[in-house]
Amino acid sequence: MLTDECISLPQTEEGLATFHIVRCETPSLALHEMPDLIAQEVPIALQFNGISHAVLLGTPLDLEDLAVGFSYTEGIVRTHSDIYDVQVQHSPDGIVIDLDIASACLQQLKLRRRQLAGRTGCGLCGLESLQDVKRALPALPEPFYNVAPAAVAKALHQLRQQQVLHQKTGATHAAALANQAGEIQVIREDVGRHNALDKLIGHLLRHDALATAAQSLALVSSRASFEMVQKTAAAGIPTLVAVSAPTTLATQLAKELNLLLIGFGREQHFNVYSHPHRLTSF
Repeated sequence: MLTDECISLPQTEEGLATFHIVRCETPSLALHEMPDLIAQEVPIALQFNGISHAVLLGTPLDLEDLAVGFSYTEGIVRTHSDIYDVQVQHSPDGIVIDLDIASACLQQLKLRRRQLAGRTGCGLCGLESLQDVKRALPALPEPFYNVAPAAVAKALHQLRQQQVLHQKTGATHAAALANQAGEIQVIREDVGRHNALDKLIGHLLRHDALATAAQSLALVSSRASFEMVQKTAAAGIPTLVAVSAPTTLATQLAKELNLLLIGFGREQHFNVYSHPHRLTSF
């Protein structure tokens, strides 16, 4: 007879945990013990100049990318040069990332301050007022390059192929940057969709590659929420392709910020929700 003793404690490596589980096969209802890979989800506390600011729940990979990207997309820092140092400390309770930022950014920290019990769902939980929801971002500058549907389809195909953690666990989201030809240049994964996009943007900042983002497109394996559009525009990326649906606020913001928003992205078809004139047939 199988009991809870058949389920072992996890053994972790590179964002994964190995559990021994029990699988039930239908229609025979036969029970089998087997190993299974599960995506890690841990509390990640962000501190700025020693001040506790937010606690996220995320996958403990590419943590410096996450910290830098979050700081930038939240408007806490203006450029990567505003971050002097990033220290990552592991403890039995989770991870603490302490960022040393420019004193001029402390005012922005106070204005955008959150007291979060971080979640893998809503990225806006904990804001102190409705006015904090929408950042004062300028519209993306024109002219833009046109986007070929074939490039979108190619990038979506590569996105699925390159989601290594998702292939092993089925539990993570991905955010990727592709060039005009649809070739993915970098991809980041996390159990939180906002975290994955922050990791991608943080990587671009850390490698002084935001300038190339203006000629690229971002892809996310999730829905396109308001905040996902806002983060993409803040990074200067003029196109966002989402595997799932957009929301009304996301669509409205994409129109305001001159961002080409694509939803229900599939290799065979996709929907365009803003600025369809930027699609080209070549």
